[in-house]
Amino acid sequence: MLSSTIRSSTLRRTAAPAVGAVRNLNVHEYVSMEILEHYGVKVPRAFVASTPDEAEYAFLHNINKAGEPLKDCVIKAQVLSGGRGLGTFKNGFQGGVHFVTKPGQAKDMASKMLGHELVTKQAPNGIICNRVLLMERLYMRREMYLSIIMDRASQGPLLVGSPAGGTSIEDVAKTNPEKIFTERIDITEGIQDDQCERMATNLGMEPGSESWHKGIQLMKNLYALFEGADCTQVEINPLAETPDGDIVVSDAKINFDENAEYRQRHIFEKRDFTQEDPREVEASKYNLNYIGLDGNIGCMVNGAGLAMSTMDIIQLMGGTP
Repeated sequence: MLSSTIRSSTLRRTAAPAVGAVRNLNVHEYVSMEILEHYGVKVPRAFVASTPDEAEYAFLHNINKAGEPLKDCVIKAQVLSGGRGLGTFKNGFQGGVHFVTKPGQAKDMASKMLGHELVTKQAPNGIICNRVLLMERLYMRREMYLSIIMDRASQGPLLVGSPAGGTSIEDVAKTNPEKIFTERIDITEGIQDDQCERMATNLGMEPGSESWHKGIQLMKNLYALFEGADCTQVEINPLAETPDGDIVVSDAKINFDENAEYRQRHIFEKRDFTQEDPREVEASKYNLNYIGLDGNIGCMVNGAGLAMSTMDIIQLMGGTP
């Protein structure tokens, strides 16, 4: 988790790796983009496809228009996992993020993604891809990182930013911690102008410039989303500055507090159960948290020392606790 790092067609179902109880709703990138746009945050034009033919149509007739020069776009596998670009599909196709530069490519790439499982560092067992997102290609002057998370240390929202975007923020925090900037937000007062101004400057935007002012407004809109939609995390990576001074969200991840489902039903209706462990989905119907564990021998032990010894003995004898 970033916070801990800083402090130190027919849809198929796939079983996600056992990572514990799900407490926050995680939605696909295309859903996040729709929500961001609703709150006044600028995002690239994008279109969702669930078949190869739909992907090709989106490239030829939505991203591009007849009589205009052909534009590139990016095709992204819609799976609930980070590290998609470096992942590998079980059919051997490399990467869940690719450029589309000519007719026929969108259909070809979509056929290799849709209906196949993408293996990433976060999903080593693979996770099914049922949709792809075709997004207009942005030419970026700079890539930045920006997020709002719930911070246990301050017991409130925390604005986190870095001028080193477009890469793993956890790696940046480890190798270049001086490039991570934070602003604690008083939840009773909301985000303040001076906090946004400092963060915009720390992200590398020229104070007083058009992009600086746009960056400040974007942070205010992000906080309105964070508060208004009961988010636990709004993460933008990368946040792009274009050559003409626009500030655009290129990729986003948003998590929502499951306790707020009763007042965010329009968002929770977009939950993709095919991306979750079926056991956790079934348990959630009865308001239970199911924690999936691996191994073939269950241990119920009183005391940490006895538990460790028991597991050592099981492994010594060839079992898996």
